[in-house]
Amino acid sequence: MLPILYQDDDLIAIHKPAGLLVHRTGLDAGETRFAVQLLRDQIGQPVWPIHRLDKGTSGVLVMALHADAASALGQAFQSHEGVRKIYRAIVRGWPADEGLIDHPLRRMDDDARATARAVEVQTALTRYRTLARYTLPMAHGAFAHTRCALIELQPETGRRHQLRRHCKHMAHPIIGDATHGKGPLNRALAQHLGVQRLWLHAAALNLLHPFTGAMLTINAPCGDEWAVWTEAAAMPSA
Repeated sequence: MLPILYQDDDLIAIHKPAGLLVHRTGLDAGETRFAVQLLRDQIGQPVWPIHRLDKGTSGVLVMALHADAASALGQAFQSHEGVRKIYRAIVRGWPADEGLIDHPLRRMDDDARATARAVEVQTALTRYRTLARYTLPMAHGAFAHTRCALIELQPETGRRHQLRRHCKHMAHPIIGDATHGKGPLNRALAQHLGVQRLWLHAAALNLLHPFTGAMLTINAPCGDEWAVWTEAAAMPSA
């Protein structure tokens, strides 16, 4: 059963677990479980996906419950009017206390169309702040310890893989990111922590309801596995 965070006559929000695709895609043709189908079967009615979370990302995922809601919510998410997303991530190193990542992003290769848009570079903005810094008693490369940090990310635009690409741009890639991160470090940390996942979580979504005008605040707490970071940082060196 998918945990339901909010539901009314127009929309529903669930807590998507890491490792679950939102919908069927040719990029992961071997997968057989999808949030859209699972939720449809769970509540016994059709659902319309409004936005996407990567397979490895957990947290708040909103779907519409009828076509009019899908249209209204789709426009809101595309324009970012009345929509505010807050993420948590574990990144390599110790970023500054806070900052704005203003780094345009080129459309990814598998987004390409046979038009000039295929090479379009889009404005991309992400605000971040550091919530905690960890020093793990794990040697890596030339360093006796490994530094990581828990950060909050607020995207002000909605580009594909924006948060993962922006963290890479500021030289603090998200741990567990197989595409934009550091493979040897990801593998070493997964073995050290006993948990392998993309450490990115959609923790909260503020959404202006398209029909009632009410401001909804939908929260999805990080899973229990996130505690391994504070536990690992507290362990003495071997």
